[in-house]
Amino acid sequence: MPAGSEIPPDTGRAWWLRDALAADPGEPCPPLAADTTADVVILGGGYTGMWTAFHLKELQPDLDVVLLEQDICGGGASGRNGGFVNSWWSGIDELTQRLGDQPALALCRAGEESVAAIGRFCDDHGVDAWFRYDGDLGVASSPAQVDEWADLVITAERLGVADDFRVLSPAMLRERVDSPVFHGGISTKHGATVQPARLARGIRRVLLERGVRIHEETPVTRFGAGDPIVVESPGGRVRAGSAVIGLNAWVMHWKAFRRVITVRGSYIVLTAPAPERLEEINWTDFAGLWDFRSSLHYVRTTPEGRISFGIGGVQPGLFRSIGPRFSWDEHALRIAVADLHRMFPTFADVPIEAGWGGPIDVSGQHWPFFGTMGKAANVHYGLGYTGNGVGPAHLGGRILAHKALANDDPVMKLPLVDMEPKRFPPEPIRSPGALIANTAIHRKDATEDEGEEPNPFVDFVARLPRRLGYNLGP
Repeated sequence: MPAGSEIPPDTGRAWWLRDALAADPGEPCPPLAADTTADVVILGGGYTGMWTAFHLKELQPDLDVVLLEQDICGGGASGRNGGFVNSWWSGIDELTQRLGDQPALALCRAGEESVAAIGRFCDDHGVDAWFRYDGDLGVASSPAQVDEWADLVITAERLGVADDFRVLSPAMLRERVDSPVFHGGISTKHGATVQPARLARGIRRVLLERGVRIHEETPVTRFGAGDPIVVESPGGRVRAGSAVIGLNAWVMHWKAFRRVITVRGSYIVLTAPAPERLEEINWTDFAGLWDFRSSLHYVRTTPEGRISFGIGGVQPGLFRSIGPRFSWDEHALRIAVADLHRMFPTFADVPIEAGWGGPIDVSGQHWPFFGTMGKAANVHYGLGYTGNGVGPAHLGGRILAHKALANDDPVMKLPLVDMEPKRFPPEPIRSPGALIANTAIHRKDATEDEGEEPNPFVDFVARLPRRLGYNLGP
């Protein structure tokens, strides 16, 4: 077996997070050990919860904010994702169809501002998160994906934003990133990459400096909506005037949210540094790269010359609970390695130094939603990032901060605010149905990668979610 094909063992943490903790373990944030009160209590120490706390302190510095995290801040999706800081420009065609032209443009411009704001945050606070605003590339990694960007181009031209995109012929794309399986693509300047865990831990540091009380290793055992809100943990209670829920995939265990998100796995393998190999294929910038598969690949490089190669849309079993296979699944990681070597064959003998995964919260329409929970006017939530939360969570934090303070801000008019999310079918239909559809999607993509036509029945099942109104990927 070539050295680059070996699957590294499960280390319990994503490489990103291990790197970030080695660089700066940060000030300890012990578990909640006594009853306390707060103006706002935040559940979840990922991007959504921490950006909400940050914006709350920006808006009202004297606000008393308590944040509870069951693991450590950045221990979930925020510390293990691909590090793509995107707005919604690459989905402007879908957004206009579902939301209308002006709401879609407003959302994309707000997302674009969040990308730039994250870069400014890193500069202003000395956060070494490897932020690079080099844009991103959507590529056809099989003949079946050629011209999948046509609707995007047509919509951009109609809206007068065509200059934000550039269609790349196969030859033009090879000048940016040379791969034998690329058949052209489209680029946009509105995208960046970061080391996601360094960003998460950097936000954590800034929050502590601003007086946010963070309690890690503090699972919530009971949540009581009311006035005040009461949040119970093994070590104590928090009574607060309002609450923000930013729990990503773990919200599947809340009855109120069980039908509005579903859970899928996403997995990444990381190569050893090989900067000379990147130069050989002309990949000398830090643009994020993704393809038009439904079970997409998301690929980027690091300052050391590594390739981080991710695969999305994986479902390890019926997923009625979040088990260990979401964090490390040998079968999924072997698929990722094989796909990496298919896309970049010159990396076939470069060792794979790390592999990890985790659950993501998937919404029925592929974008997040921010709202207030039922009759509890003081409980707010942000969910459903569908694996694309690094940039949007910053915007989500702004929205949720204004919600918690009952502010009337222009950001509250964005279409994702108080939008009714599309509901998934109930059990026992949902889990086996999702597994069958996911399996068909991966089989269809793999067949097309080989330049072959998929089985008609597999193709039908793979396209069924779209026919039912669900947008789960490209």
